[in-house]
Amino acid sequence: MPDGGIGASNKRREDVRFLTGKGNYTDDINIHGQAHVHFLRSDIAHGKIKRLDTSDAEKMPGVLRIFTAADFEGVGGIPCGWQVTDRHGNPMQEPKHPVLAEGKVRYVGEMIAAVVAETPAQARDAAEAIVLDIEELPAVIDMKEAVKDGAPKVHDELESNLCYDWGFVEENREAVDEAIRGAHHVTTLELVNNRLVANPMEPRVAIGIYDQASGDHTLYTTSQNPHVIRLLMGAFVLGIPEHKLRVVSPDVGGGFGSKIFHYAEEAFCTFAAKAVGRPVKWTCSRSEAFISDAQGRDHVTKIELALDEEGHFLAIRTETYANMGAYLSTFAPSVPTWLHGTLMAGNYRTPLIYVNVKAVFTNTVPVDAYRGAGRPEASFQLERVIDKAAREMGIDPVELRRRNFITEFPYATPVAVEYDTGDYNATMDKLLEMADVAGFEKRLEESRKRGKLRGLGINCYIEACGIAPSNLVGQLGARAGLYESATVRVNATGGLVVMTGSHSHGQGHETAFPQVVADMIGIDPSMVEVVHGDTANTPMGMGTYGSRSLAVGGSAIVRATEKIIAKAKKIAAHLMEASEADIELKDGQFTVAGTDKSVAWGDVTLAAYVPHNYPLEDLEPGLEETAFYDPANFTYPAGAYACEVEVDPDTGKVEIVSFCAADDFGNIVNPMIVDGQVHGGLGQGIGQALLEHAVYDENGQLLTGSFMDYAMPRASDVPFYKVDHSCQTPCTHNPLGVKGCGEAGAIGSPPAVVNAVVDALQRAGHDVTHIDMPLSPSRVWAAMQQG
Repeated sequence: MPDGGIGASNKRREDVRFLTGKGNYTDDINIHGQAHVHFLRSDIAHGKIKRLDTSDAEKMPGVLRIFTAADFEGVGGIPCGWQVTDRHGNPMQEPKHPVLAEGKVRYVGEMIAAVVAETPAQARDAAEAIVLDIEELPAVIDMKEAVKDGAPKVHDELESNLCYDWGFVEENREAVDEAIRGAHHVTTLELVNNRLVANPMEPRVAIGIYDQASGDHTLYTTSQNPHVIRLLMGAFVLGIPEHKLRVVSPDVGGGFGSKIFHYAEEAFCTFAAKAVGRPVKWTCSRSEAFISDAQGRDHVTKIELALDEEGHFLAIRTETYANMGAYLSTFAPSVPTWLHGTLMAGNYRTPLIYVNVKAVFTNTVPVDAYRGAGRPEASFQLERVIDKAAREMGIDPVELRRRNFITEFPYATPVAVEYDTGDYNATMDKLLEMADVAGFEKRLEESRKRGKLRGLGINCYIEACGIAPSNLVGQLGARAGLYESATVRVNATGGLVVMTGSHSHGQGHETAFPQVVADMIGIDPSMVEVVHGDTANTPMGMGTYGSRSLAVGGSAIVRATEKIIAKAKKIAAHLMEASEADIELKDGQFTVAGTDKSVAWGDVTLAAYVPHNYPLEDLEPGLEETAFYDPANFTYPAGAYACEVEVDPDTGKVEIVSFCAADDFGNIVNPMIVDGQVHGGLGQGIGQALLEHAVYDENGQLLTGSFMDYAMPRASDVPFYKVDHSCQTPCTHNPLGVKGCGEAGAIGSPPAVVNAVVDALQRAGHDVTHIDMPLSPSRVWAAMQQG
């Protein structure tokens, strides 16, 4: 078997072009004759548009056309891809999301008008010349205030600012209430999951092109799922048949969820290209990104955990307010419900769980999935309340978790999911070894001698990846299938092209997917090329998000490759005059079992296209197959994390001195890529825990609208991580036995950091039970003074 198949840490082949400046990002693409668009955005969070006069701006140099909402009459709004039904059986409130504001603005950053001009500077200058008068209305920012009677309405046509009031599992509600009333001990915690800005390295870009001869539209865009964009924009917004619309998403510089969604700028550029008869390009500035990219998290939660005398979990009850922003982004309704509520069991046996979520419209940027999407919110509240309960009951936090671990699989949770495999004691054992917990007291004493407070935070996590199956999620409100697709084309000389519906924007698909195919055939991975990101030459697929690429997309590739091998065996059988049942494939050689007959992979593939040696009436020429894979269940990666911190008692500054992660990702295709994915997730989780926070004032102005005010983690803010994924319990229902890994670090790390800081303060005698993220020096210092 050639080196470099499944299990090998092959270097990422795509990095060569990225590191040498040869990547092909959307902004690198320039079409002959293209024009540029600049959007006039609202600088008021809530108001009526009283006057919008473009007459002077239209006369400025280079201006081709200025668009307003009037130009989009008859055009659909930006669609939402998931409908949630509330606990009373009613559908959520779903307001129209126009491409350009229609008579009213609802958040700072909403697009009001668009100037298309010869150059970006001319478009920007003309936008500044537009006369705009907005009658400012009271803005509603605080979620709890927004749902009170008499609160200003974000959408006048709706009954209130409450999008939905969701309960799950509703029939458990009374039993949960009763269990909590009768419990030996109940721990209650109120906490905030702070709002975040995704800030991928590459801002969003869109280029619309219209071919007048063929009537074909093309959109180049920075998207994680071009097929979904084609479906949503073509069918529901612009009314373009899918065969007349091509969406291309080339190299993409990170997404973290924020590039899943269909944005109004994409629809505008596609629409405007036909209207002006020129390609139309928009490149987002970093300042625009802060007020136009969908943001993440922003939950306010009260969680109660009921325990018996021995510390066994009896029931969990949560009430969460989830911010939707001013409009429903593509998958926004699903994040605080089906991606959050279904994970509230965590790694533990808790017989009764009830989750209530109130989704609220506010005059802020829309909120949607951000790395982890619902799973970090669930893990954070659960792992924080468990740590608090352990301290209240005088039980070691690790021991309390062990007492409640799920140990038998499959395990059906009370929140409607079934874990197929796991070994939570094994990951905890590995973590305690990696973190040298036995030596903590010595390190604690060393910190004290230097005048520092030291703390240790330990927690577990579980997540659900590869959301599925399609028929189930359709019943839960998904307006799309959640399968994945692959076409495998074998060339006559034996090389393969894998065309996948998944999209790579940092995951390493161009390296990992060839390892899978090469391993199955027994050839070198260099013989396999991956094509993605273009709806014109890839099968209809759902893209990349939710740690689904390998578990779902990789499984589709396996199924297509199995079809390839099956047909190749038939050809090989004819070539060697043997029974197809006796043909074996190993190390790139077809052999007849029990004989010395063999034929090479390349000889068989050549014969597929030069069919001189087999009957065409039995076997058609060519070697190309397509497969669609719809998972039977989620995959459930899980793990245990440990964080050690030092806190400066004079300033409250937190330094992470050690971070260990023991993860169970099932089978591993490329360990190096998995390490990198975990490292990236840990960095983002630590960023949320210590630094990042999107803050709005009472008027709806984003106070943290640049990197001057929004603190991003730097290299000096994170330690050298210790990561391990040797505790493998393979997934039982996909052909690779893999689980997702891309979001784990961002899910498990925030509670570990907060647990560690609270531990440090309590060890120093401060009566502090919780600090809301981000744990900035001022917040930690204030907590010490109050405690």
